[in-house]
Amino acid sequence: MNVCCLDMEGVVVPEIWIAFSEASGIPELRRTTRDEPDYDKLMRWRMGILREHGLGLRQIQEVIATIDPLPGAREFLDELRTLSQVIIISDTFEQFAKPLMKKLGWPTLFCNTLVVDDDGMVTDFKMRCEQSKLTTVRGLQGMGFDTIATGDSYNDLAMIRASKAGFLFRSTDQIKADNPDLPAYEEYEDLLAAFKAAM
Repeated sequence: MNVCCLDMEGVVVPEIWIAFSEASGIPELRRTTRDEPDYDKLMRWRMGILREHGLGLRQIQEVIATIDPLPGAREFLDELRTLSQVIIISDTFEQFAKPLMKKLGWPTLFCNTLVVDDDGMVTDFKMRCEQSKLTTVRGLQGMGFDTIATGDSYNDLAMIRASKAGFLFRSTDQIKADNPDLPAYEEYEDLLAAFKAAM
């Protein structure tokens, strides 16, 4: 039995931090896992910038409320879910993802949790497990599932490479150049065909 494992940001919804960067006028917050492979380093850097500007969870959630899934993402997910179980495996946080999952028809999401103080400031974050995407794929495989995975960033590569089949989707030129053996797609129609072929 197959389980399709999808990254969230950049695959089915826009990058939350880029949207927040644009809304807040803080260009440094455009940096994502497409640019920085070390997620712990990236998040601690982001939290420092939020503290510096006095921005908390509420301000981020207000921006997230305005974000819609990428055009065609809901239809892609709906079709894929008729063919296989689908899990979105993301390094995002529960406090960010809920309104986006509602707009996508409540797909299964495995993600992490922010630690927020009484003033609404983000003070830390709790990862669900170490190397969460790879660990999840390995866990599913240990239960007898074949995984097929897609993502766009550095932190998706281990999940993609550990799976029976894996694809890049709307990734950067650098990541595609560094991983020429991985099929790379730009349109949901082509990505869906690749999933079907891998099944």
